[in-house]
Formats: sequence, structure tokens, C-alpha cells
Amino acid sequence: MRILRLFLVLLAFGAARPDSWAQVVTAEPASFTAAQAVTLTFDATQGNAALANFSGDVYVHTGVITNLSTSPSDWKHVKFQNFNAPDPSIKLTRSATNPNRYTIALTPSVRAWYNVPANEQILRLAMVFRNATGSVVGRATGGGDIFVDVAQNDFDLRFTQPAGPGPFVLPLNSPTAVAGTSAVTANLTLLLNGTPVTTAANATSISANITLTQAGTNTLRLTATKGAASAATELTLQTREAVTVAPLPAGANRNGVTYLNNGTSAIFSLTAPGKNFVHVIGEFNNWTAATAGYMKRTPGADGQPDNSVNGRWWMQVDGLTPGQEYAYQYLVDGRLKIADPYTEKILDPNDDRFIPAATYPNLKAYPAGQSGNVSVLQSNAPGYTFQNTNFQRPKKEDMVVYELLVRDFLAKHDYKTLTDTLAYLQRLGVNVIELMPVNEFEGNESWGYNTSFYFAPDKYYGPKNDLKRFIDECHKRGIAVVLDMVLNQSFGQSPMVQLYFDPATDTKVGKPAVNNPWFNPDATHPYNVGYDFNHESPFTRYFSKQVIEFWLKNYNIDGYRFDLSKGFTQKVSDLPNLDNDQKVALWNQYDQSRVDIWKDYHDFQVSVDASSYAILEHLGGNEEEKVLADMGLLLWGKMTDAYNEATMGYHDGGKSNLSGGYYKQRGWSQPNLVTYMESHDEERLMYKNLTFGNSSGSYSVKNLPTALKRQEMAAAFFFTVPGPKMIWQFGEVGYDKSIFSCPDGSVPLPYKDNDQCKLGNKPVLWNYYQEADRRHLYDVYRSLIALKVQEPAFENPATFTQNLNGAVKTLQLTDPRLDVTIVGNFDVTTATVAPNFQGAGIWYNYLTGETLTVTDPAATLTLAPGQYAVYTSRKIAVPAGTVLGTRRASAAVLRFTAQPNPAGATAQLRYELPQAATVQVTVTNLLGATVQTLPPTRQAAGAQMRELPLQNLANGVYLVRLNAGAHQQSIRLVVNK
Repeated sequence: MRILRLFLVLLAFGAARPDSWAQVVTAEPASFTAAQAVTLTFDATQGNAALANFSGDVYVHTGVITNLSTSPSDWKHVKFQNFNAPDPSIKLTRSATNPNRYTIALTPSVRAWYNVPANEQILRLAMVFRNATGSVVGRATGGGDIFVDVAQNDFDLRFTQPAGPGPFVLPLNSPTAVAGTSAVTANLTLLLNGTPVTTAANATSISANITLTQAGTNTLRLTATKGAASAATELTLQTREAVTVAPLPAGANRNGVTYLNNGTSAIFSLTAPGKNFVHVIGEFNNWTAATAGYMKRTPGADGQPDNSVNGRWWMQVDGLTPGQEYAYQYLVDGRLKIADPYTEKILDPNDDRFIPAATYPNLKAYPAGQSGNVSVLQSNAPGYTFQNTNFQRPKKEDMVVYELLVRDFLAKHDYKTLTDTLAYLQRLGVNVIELMPVNEFEGNESWGYNTSFYFAPDKYYGPKNDLKRFIDECHKRGIAVVLDMVLNQSFGQSPMVQLYFDPATDTKVGKPAVNNPWFNPDATHPYNVGYDFNHESPFTRYFSKQVIEFWLKNYNIDGYRFDLSKGFTQKVSDLPNLDNDQKVALWNQYDQSRVDIWKDYHDFQVSVDASSYAILEHLGGNEEEKVLADMGLLLWGKMTDAYNEATMGYHDGGKSNLSGGYYKQRGWSQPNLVTYMESHDEERLMYKNLTFGNSSGSYSVKNLPTALKRQEMAAAFFFTVPGPKMIWQFGEVGYDKSIFSCPDGSVPLPYKDNDQCKLGNKPVLWNYYQEADRRHLYDVYRSLIALKVQEPAFENPATFTQNLNGAVKTLQLTDPRLDVTIVGNFDVTTATVAPNFQGAGIWYNYLTGETLTVTDPAATLTLAPGQYAVYTSRKIAVPAGTVLGTRRASAAVLRFTAQPNPAGATAQLRYELPQAATVQVTVTNLLGATVQTLPPTRQAAGAQMRELPLQNLANGVYLVRLNAGAHQQSIRLVVNK
């Protein structure tokens, strides 16, 4: 009975160990029991190779699969549950001769190391490998967990052909090779359906050819005997029928799932040219590769551009319960299980367990007994009805884009909380939000550029209807939403990668096979990550267009920012005989084929939604970018280096020349340059200001208030330049944590672009908004954005003149509607400047409200280091509620405090008035909403005190603002009852 139970358990979890697992982790000894010690060796170049050539420490995250596990993802006795922190007890030892090989010893025995009770049967070791923070994870090929089998006895019987967890589908009445091994010499027997096929005496391996003559389920059994000891293991073999060729039913031409009959039926469709047969397996057919799930094949091309070479595979499933979620996969050629490339929801056996229920309530459980990513279908799923269907997108000339990564923008990393922040962003004045990739990506803690499923929102940020509600609420507030779309590359969890993959290549980690319809075996250009799409393939063109159409139609998004758009080429620049600079130079050269690809995609996008945005991260040669801009495409305009040199106070050799941020300076005729000082991929200006800033005497850019003031000056020379603009999240409050910083706040030395902490989580510092100097920067951003968006002269001025090469910079915008002159001293010493006002008369300092009477437009002004001004020819009010200019400078005399702080039921507000004034006290929450106001009262000069009742306020952080005539000051108050 014990032997029978053993092989049934092994059958459930797969008795054999596939080569792909053995390549990633090897064991010494190769066969071991739970009572033995073992040393594991991890080869970081194998599997998904995420940790290949990694320079930091590597840790194992590991548990065991036992007889109590319900699925391969049900790890037991997990060592040290904190996935996001270093732990020396699970740190691997790097090889002295091969930096990509690591070892860890499990001593004194496997059972003792994992602390598994004696009565629990250990079947496998389960593991992944990670960096210290868990932001980079080494997994098996395809992104799954890594398993190492534990021998259940001294024989350690394994099937080596076929190998893996199954199921195994073989042709009827056709010879098939089978083989197995034993760890020790024994008498081996292979049996098919109880009948011996062959024997091998005193052997460690056995093989034979078998022919399945019994339709349906067959049992292959391997036994071993040696003296009185014996053991056995089994595999289930399933036969298959001939493939039926039939056209797709009417109305089912799309890939993925089409629902019929009020949701009780579904047609599945998969593009997989050149494959021999495909099954749909899932909860609706008990995951069996039987006739009920056997797919038909279309007769060649059926009118769709990706249906050549054996057409498409399809089948219909009936008897579904509308509204119920069903998990399913495709089983291709009886061996490869993949999720649906077009699925709108993925279940991941590795990542889902780390998604909090508060983020994704009632997430469907991963199906027991399965492996790999699993698709989900749901007919008549609860939908979202968009309320704002007549949203007018901002003109491209007025676009102010706010780029954000949900993970690092909000501690809760979910769409619900993101929706709650919109008052903050609306108040700032941004009119476009660009979300870094939200398509299902590998892992949870990610920037999102390792996309694998393009039609499914990643669950780490919440359910899809929460995303739709966020988009709808943005539109209600006049804010467009752009998705960062990653169609240059995909990664190992992509079913389209897995369908045609060659693991036996000289790259060791494998690569897409030469017959892959979508991917190149090797990337054509430098800086590629993942696997490179071939955008000259009609399969890739079709797929990409389906992605583009899907989000525009189903989520009401307003456009895309296309990642690494310069990579959409088949011209090879990643040549081994060139150094990196030469490769990039070749890659940047004008490429007509790439232009044609983008024209095709853009023409398609505007045919779906004529006013939608298409923004390219091209960063290429100006000749090609001008052609693309003339087509109507918008392009990223990186100005980080020039602006940061200016804010740091360095100007030698024109390094702080800002003029390239103006589209006409590049010779473009269309205002399609999306200029930015910071993006997700660039170092934070404030970090470099504080770390490397210039100084002269007592003036130092490394001083926080000084550095923030210089960010204000940079903003004055940024937002006022005609054309669309982009801000990186928290730039408006001077975010100063390095892009390369690690969780402990350190920045590893030497300072370098490939630092392993770059992609890791960064502090979410909403408290910056409450600090006076940072809040002032926010208000300057807010005021300049309002000036840009609300004044038509900034869209297409009659003339625009810029003098931005030296340390002292000027801008002149001349138009019948408004004249603007901007001056700024980016040096660290006092300087003079000739503003060259457009005319004599009264000019208004927009940000302070002060006036300047000009009699000689050519007369010079003296500017202190960091001093700047935005002068307008008519008075324009800054947005209500901003605190700017001289009013802020005089506010300090109020000496405003709250006692105690934190406070309970009441707080005493203490302040000193420089003169008699009417005093008004208001309390706002972190989103800027007023939650309490004290009645105004007239008070004499001198020390004053007022009681602030707090009974009606919830615990939390609030901003208390004191207005006293021309004076204003704010403090942060913590309420903790």
C-alpha cells in the first residue's frame, strides 16, 4: 500500500525532472533522500537568467512540496518568509571561478534544514533566487518556480522520456520511445497497461519503443527490485485523434475567447502555426487532454493576416455558467502548457500569493494540481459603465504629462488609492497622466517593462474595473490617461515566446526559435532586454494592432507612450565587431523600414481613435524623428542632462544649453516634442543638486532650500517653452532620492547606471508636500502650468526667442495676446542680464505680483545667484491658494507652532504677529481638501494663542494654515487621539 501511495503522489506532481529544471539548479549528490545532506548549485545564466552577471548578493527563497501540498505552488515549510529583505542564513556562496554560479548546503539533512516533521513526506524542493530586496528574481525558463526532486527511496526511479509533469499525449498506433532510470543498480521492468514491455537486469536505465493501441488513457509503469526492496512509479499516457480541419464559426474571428449563447458557450482560438495538435484544458473539462478539448484547425489562411501556415486552432465549449470564472490553458503538441496570449486575467502560482486581499479582493485561487500561468475566462463578467463619454482631450500644445509608477507613487499600490490622489494632481494642473506599464508583467515588484500578457492588467495594482474607474475619474477632472506600452520586447512567461523556443543554444539560457512567428532569435539592436519582437512579421503586426485597439476601445484610454520605439527595426546594429558607442551610432541612423513600421502602426491607431496620442520613446537621430513628428507622432525629448547641469550650476562648454527643448530649434514644423527634465529612467535632479551641486562662498547648491529654489528657476525655463511637457512623479516637490538608491537609502559606490538597486522600490514621500520650501516648489509648478495651459499665446506664439546657452538665460515670447520675458541666473555668483523687454511700460512679475516699470528695454538687471523672474505684459493672477513671492518670505515672522504635536482632542496654536491683523485659520488634509475653519478674528500685534478643537478630525496628518493680513504660514499637525 505504501508503494501504491508513493507513485500516486509522484504522478500528481510529476515524477520526472525536466532538463530545464536541472540546468538551473543541480544537486550534489544528484540523487538524495530527505535524510541526506545536499549541496545545491544555482547557475544564474539559466532559466529566466534575471540574475545573470549580477554583482550583488543572491539569496534563495525556498520551501518544500510534500504529501500535504495541494499544488506545485503550495510550498510548505518556507524558509524565512520575508521575500524583500536580506537574510544571511539563506545567502548563497558565489563561486571563485564562475561569478554566475552559487552554492548553498542543506545540512545536516534536507529534513532538518527545512524543519519538516518525520511523518510528512518531502517530494520536492521548491525555490527561486533573488537579490537582497526581492526586486530581481531568478526563475525557471518561462518564469515558473524551480523544483528539485527528492528521492523517496534508494532507487529514486524517474522517467526520462517522456519527462516532466505531463500530461503526455501520444499518437495512436504509432511507435514511441520511452525510458527511465534508477539511482542504483536494480532489476528494472517497463509495463504498459500492466503488460511487461521490456526488462533490464542489474541496470540503472531502461528504454523501449511502445505502441499505444488502446484509445484514451494508458498507464506506463517502471518497477525496480533489488533483493527484498522494491519501488515503482507511473505515468499516464493519453492518445489523440486525427485533427479536424474546419473554418472558424461566424463571429469568432478574434483570437482568445469569444462568448456565445448568452455566455453559456465560448469559442477558443489560438494562433500556433506549424503545431501538430492542441487541446484546451481547464476547469470545464477537469484539465483532461481528451476529445472534448481537442481543437480544430482552420484550413489555411482565413482572411486574418496572422493565419498562414496551418491556420488557427479553435474549439467550442458549452455548458458554462455565465458570470463564473474558469481557469484554462492550452496544451500544445501534448507537451507544452501555455496560458492564452489574449487572456484578460492571469493566475500566477508564484506571484499571486503576495498580492494583498485589500488590493485585489476575492482573487480566484490558483487551481490545484496545475503548473505555470493559467488563463481565466468569465462570460457576463461584471462590467464598468463609463460615465464620462464626451471627454475632450487636451491639445498636444497644452499637454502637461505626469509620469508615474503606481508601485512607487503610493504605498498601497492600487488603483483605488490612485483615484483618491487625483485632487492633488488636478490641483497641480497636469492634464495627462502617463502610467508606467500596467499590463501583466513578471513578478509583482517591477517597473513593468517585462510584460508577458498584453490584454491583462497586472493584479498587483488591483482589479480591471478599478483601473477603468480611475480612467473615468481622470476624464471627469479633465485629465487624459496614456499607457506605457512595451512592444519592443517580451519575456519568458509570454506564451508566444514559449510556443517556439530553442533551449539548446549557445546562449545557454535559450532563445526564440528561428521559426517563431513573432520574435527574433537575437535582438537587432543594443540595449535590448528580454526577447525582441520582429515588427516586420505580419504576425507581430497583427498582434500589436490588436493590443493598440483593445485598450482604446475597452478602457477608454487616450493613447500610448511606446517604449523603446527605436527598437522596431530588423536592421542589425548590435554587431560584435563594434563597440557600444558605434552600435548606438549605427542604430541612430535614419531607417526607412522603421519609419514605415511606425507609419503603419500610427495609421492604424488613428483609424481606431483619431485624436488619440501616440508618443514614442525614440531618442534617435533628428532626421528620423523629424519625419515621425511630421506624421503626427509625438516623441520624447530628453533634456535631463542640460537642465541638471544648469540647476547644479555648471556651464562650461555649453553643457547647460536648454535650447534643444524647443521643437523649432530641432527644425521641426510640428510641436510634437514632449520635453522632460526627469523621467523614470533618469537620475533625480534634486539628488544631483544636493550631492554634486556647485558653490561659491556662502552660496551652495547643496543647501536644500537653495537647491529647491533652483528647481523653481528651471521650471520657469521649462513650462514656458512652447510644446508638450512631462514631469516625473514628485518632481514638483523636489524628490531627492537617487534612482540608484537601495532600500536602506544608500547609493552604492561607484555611482553607476547599472546599479542593481535601480529597479527597486523607492520611498513614497507624500510628506514632502507638507514642507514649506517643497510646497513652494509645488506652487511654482502649479502656477507655471496654469500660465502655459490657460494662455493661448503659449500654444503658437508669433515669435519665440531663447538665449539659453550661458549661465544667465532669457526667454522672450512675443504675441498680440501676451508678451513674456523670463530671466534667470543659473550661476553661483551674481550676474547681470539684459532682458530685452519687448517694450517700455509696466511689466508684472507673474510669480510674485510685483511690478517693474521699464523705461529702457535694453537696460540690464542684476540677479543674485539663483534669482529668476517671469515677467508678463499684463497682470495675470496665479491660481487661487498658492503661496508665492514676497508673501512667503515675510511669513516667517509669524513664528507659528502647534502644541502638543501630535495632538489629541485639542491643540494650542501659538504665533507672533508683526502687526495687528485679521487672523484666519484653516485645516486641510493631505489631498488639499479643507476639513475645518476657525472664525476670523482681529488680533493685535505680538504673541497670540488660539485653541484648535480636533474632536471631529480622524487620526492622521493635516496642514494647518494661518493667514494674517499679507502674511501666511503653514505647519503640519499630527492628530493621534
